[in-house]
Amino acid sequence: MSQDTVTPPASNFIRNIVEADNASGKWGGRIETRFPPEPNGYLHFGHAKSILLNFGLARDYGGVCHMRFDDTNPTREEQEYVDAILEDVRWLGCDWGEQLNYTSDYFDRLCAYAETLIEGGHAYVDSQNAEAMRATRGTLTEPGRDSPYRNRSIEDNLDLFRRMRAGEFPDGTHILRAKIDMASPNMNLRDPAIYRIRHAHHHRTGDAWCIYPMYDYAHCVSDALENITHSLCTLEFESHRPLYEWFLERLADAGHFSRPLPQQIEFSRLNLSYTVLSKRKLIQLVQEGHVDGWDDPRMPTLKGARRRGFTPQGFKLFLDRIGISKSDSLIDMVVLEDCMREDLNARAERRIAVLDPLRLVLVNVPEDHVEECFAPNHPQKPELGKRMVPLTRELWIEREDFMETPSKGYFRLRPDGEVRLRYGFIIKCTGFDKDEAGKVSCVYAEVDMDTKSGTPGSESRKVKGNIHWLSAAHAVEAEVRMVDRLFSVPAPGSRREGDAPELERDFLDDINPHSKSSTRAMLEPSLGSAAPESTYQFERHGYFVADRKDHKPGHAVYNRTVTLRDSWAK
Repeated sequence: MSQDTVTPPASNFIRNIVEADNASGKWGGRIETRFPPEPNGYLHFGHAKSILLNFGLARDYGGVCHMRFDDTNPTREEQEYVDAILEDVRWLGCDWGEQLNYTSDYFDRLCAYAETLIEGGHAYVDSQNAEAMRATRGTLTEPGRDSPYRNRSIEDNLDLFRRMRAGEFPDGTHILRAKIDMASPNMNLRDPAIYRIRHAHHHRTGDAWCIYPMYDYAHCVSDALENITHSLCTLEFESHRPLYEWFLERLADAGHFSRPLPQQIEFSRLNLSYTVLSKRKLIQLVQEGHVDGWDDPRMPTLKGARRRGFTPQGFKLFLDRIGISKSDSLIDMVVLEDCMREDLNARAERRIAVLDPLRLVLVNVPEDHVEECFAPNHPQKPELGKRMVPLTRELWIEREDFMETPSKGYFRLRPDGEVRLRYGFIIKCTGFDKDEAGKVSCVYAEVDMDTKSGTPGSESRKVKGNIHWLSAAHAVEAEVRMVDRLFSVPAPGSRREGDAPELERDFLDDINPHSKSSTRAMLEPSLGSAAPESTYQFERHGYFVADRKDHKPGHAVYNRTVTLRDSWAK
């Protein structure tokens, strides 16, 4: 992660816990965290919060953050996702050093510790089918019922578990369960599953295993094996914490782990307006073709964010701004967009783009004349210097910068009106042409050659209008994609005031039909050869990034990252 120092947010209660632990000497000043994604999909904005939290704490307190893949479900995991996740974490600026781990690294020890639980009378093999187990689990108001196999002997349980491991039984025949309390008010403690039979090829271990550990068991044991001090997870796992501690306490009593044991701490997940972060819904968006893949710039995935031009620094600023708490709340998308806007304002060089080109002919400029005008690369950073913008007889201007019959308060180009060409001269409109449909096709003007910007006395003549332009002979044509929020309402799929009681809303009905459009635009020449992922502010229009997939020499493609201001507030 970048070594840039940022004052941590006061609302990060986890920092207070870490500092209290350090003050008490609980871990001897040591801090180890982990980011443990399942390699069964692509990371989204919510994962960015967890990544930056875990790696940031480790960095700020001189500790280590482990990168660990929770690869315990072979039917849904692929190496493609492993590679994509590692790329995204690196893109956010995080470094795990030598601590790249997989739960599958621990399969032998997880299996051995399961036998320890059996030998201690804390686990048994249940031979009920899934339907029977669901029927005896109970409800939130009614206790569950003991399995008829709950009191099998330790010897029989060990024998069956080892035969499960050896591959003697088909899927679903047996399952290893923890023996806790079927009457517990916490459903997670009603004899949860530890191991299930699954004859499936694993992307790392191949066909070596046909039983796989369940998340609640594998996760806490992996934490202990890696000497994790603070195991950070979102609030939906709060009710799982007693089970996390139950497993580790019994394995510590058996001599496998020393105390203090890893501490699970829950924080609120990211809930962001105008988007969905449910993996199921994101998959639906992709599979049904509502978006153009996982890296569609409108998708709230890190792949999509990167392609849209969002920055790691913007995500870090966002996390610092919203803080870390235990209270679930809906964060307005404008906060994230403002953070990206603030970061890009500081780092993005300025360039001129004409998104709706209209031809302007300067009638008193010779056809072969090229006038060198100069524009700052960044108005707040003079050290970045200036660039030359050539002015010629024929220019491109924005169509909205000319109005045949101007409305009140319109100060741009009009018949017989004057404006300044930004970084150039004052011009006066002398006429215009229309096409067969009655649309203005060309504007004519004369240049006052004594008014060039930056020359002595050039500012003595004042005009109210100031418009952008590009030399028609030098500009490059590009595809510019106007990317916007994927959904048109703050809470996609939610009921709204006035809805009939029987109405059920589908989040897909709230997709913003204007979330993506494309236009033929004219850009400064250097933008045609810029590297993919180069970010610029197109003056007047917003921040844009050269598309990392489609932008190439001879085919310039830019995506809008954010506007210059919050257009959704209007």
